[in-house]
Amino acid sequence: MTASQRITRALIAVSLILGIAMGTRNAFSGLFLQPISADMGWGREVFSLAVALQNLVWGAAQPFVGYVADRYGARRVLLAGAVLYAIGLGWSAMLTDTTTLLLAGGVLMGVAIACTTYSVAYSVLGKMVPPERRAWAFGISAAAGSFGQFFMIPVGQIVITHYGWAAALAGLALITATIAPLGWYFARLGEAGKLPQPTTSTHVAAADALRRAFADRSYLLLTLGYFVCGFQVVFIGAHLVPYLIDRGIPAGVGVTALALIGLFNCIGTYLSGVLAGHIPKRYVLSLIYLLRSIAIVLFLALPLSEWSVYAFASAIGFLWLSTVPPTNAIVAQVYGVRYLGMLGGIVFLSHQIGSFLGAWLGGKLYDSTGSYDIVWWLTIALGIFAALVHLPIDERALESRRASKPA
Repeated sequence: MTASQRITRALIAVSLILGIAMGTRNAFSGLFLQPISADMGWGREVFSLAVALQNLVWGAAQPFVGYVADRYGARRVLLAGAVLYAIGLGWSAMLTDTTTLLLAGGVLMGVAIACTTYSVAYSVLGKMVPPERRAWAFGISAAAGSFGQFFMIPVGQIVITHYGWAAALAGLALITATIAPLGWYFARLGEAGKLPQPTTSTHVAAADALRRAFADRSYLLLTLGYFVCGFQVVFIGAHLVPYLIDRGIPAGVGVTALALIGLFNCIGTYLSGVLAGHIPKRYVLSLIYLLRSIAIVLFLALPLSEWSVYAFASAIGFLWLSTVPPTNAIVAQVYGVRYLGMLGGIVFLSHQIGSFLGAWLGGKLYDSTGSYDIVWWLTIALGIFAALVHLPIDERALESRRASKPA
C-alpha cells in the first residue's frame, strides 16, 4: 500500500468516526431538550446543564486523552470512547432523574466524545500527512463531522416523532458502538503510515512542549479565541430549536435548520482547510468570527420567517466548524506534531469552557428572563472580540523564530 493510498483510507475511516461521533453529539444537544424536559417536567436549565457538563468534561478530558493518543497510540482511546459512548446513550434512554442525565449524558458522553473526535483524530493524521497537506486533511475530516450532523439530526427527529426519545437514544447507542472497529482500523493505518518523528525523552519532551506553548503569547491568544467558538456554536446548537418554537416557528423548521447547518458546514469546513493552506491561518479565523457576528445580527434584525431561518442556518453552517482546521493547523505548524493531541486538546479545553457557558447560560437566562436576547447579543460581541484576538498571532514555528532573532 502506498503512502497516498494509506492516507486516503485513513481519511475515509476517520470521516466515518467523526461523522458518527459529532452527528450523535449534535443530535443529542439539538433534539432532546424539548421532549425530555416536557416528559420529565423540567425547566430548560436542567437539560442545558447536562449538555454544558458534557462539553466541559469533553474539554477537561481532551488534553489527557490527547496525550495518551500521542504517547501510546490512538487505538485504545478510540475503543474506550466507543464503549463509553454506547453506555452513556443507553443509560440516558432509561432516564429516571436528573442525576442519571448528568452522569450518563454529561460525564460519560463527555469523556466518550473526547476519545472519538478531533484531537485524537488529528493526533493520528498530523503524524502521517505531510505539513503542506495537513490543513487540507484536517478540513476534510472536520467536514465529515458536519455531514454526520446533516444526516443524523433528521433521522433522529423521525425516530423521536414515531417511537419516542428513549428509542432514539437506544438507536444512537448502537450506532456509536460501530466506532470501535472503525477506530481500530484507523489507528492501524496511522501506525503504519507515521512519518519520522524526533526521538527525545517522552516525559521531558511533553513537559517542554507545555512550557514553550504557555510561554508563547500566540498560543494563549489562540486558546482565548477558541473559547468564543465553543460559546457560539453550542448556544446555537442547543437553543435554536426552542428559540424558534417560542417565536411561533414549527419545530420541524428548527430541525431542518440544524441539518442545514451540518450540510453547509461540510462545504465551509473543507474550504477553510484549503484556504488555510494558501493564506495566513489567523486571517481565516478572524474572518470566520467576524462573519458569524454579522450573520447573527442580520438574523435578529430581519423579520423572522421559515426562509430567514434557513438563510441563517446556511450562513452560520458555512462558518460552523470552519475554525477547526486552521486552529489545529496553527498548533501543528508552530509547535510540531509530536504532541499535537495534547497541545490541541488544551486549546480545545478553552473551546469547551465556552461551550459549557453557551449551553448553560442559554437555559439559565431563559428561565430567569423568559428570553434569549441577552445571550444572542453576547454571541455577537464575543465574535467581534475573537476576530480581533487572532490578528496578532505569530504562525512561524518556534524554531524559526529563534533562528531569526539577532545574536
